[in-house]
Amino acid sequence: MKRLIFGLLVAQGLLFSSDLYKPCIGCHGANGETVANGVSKVIKNMSKEEFIAALKGYKDGSYGGKLKGLMKGQVTRLSEQDMKSLADKIAN
Repeated sequence: MKRLIFGLLVAQGLLFSSDLYKPCIGCHGANGETVANGVSKVIKNMSKEEFIAALKGYKDGSYGGKLKGLMKGQVTRLSEQDMKSLADKIAN
């Protein structure tokens, strides 16, 4: 029974972490390999530190170009731990 509960908790964590990236797939690709709307960096090539700094910058309005407003709406809901989880999944 303990194994079943542990397995369910692990699976739930994996599903939650992958849900964080779902809104990003349309523009950045399934693995962060796409230049979003023809203007962004390829996020899978960013370091984890660059990736997190960019997300924080979008959130506080200090980072970004043409798509700054779009990205602010996407990252507003993210906690710092969410940003780290995304960086672990996508960035180098």
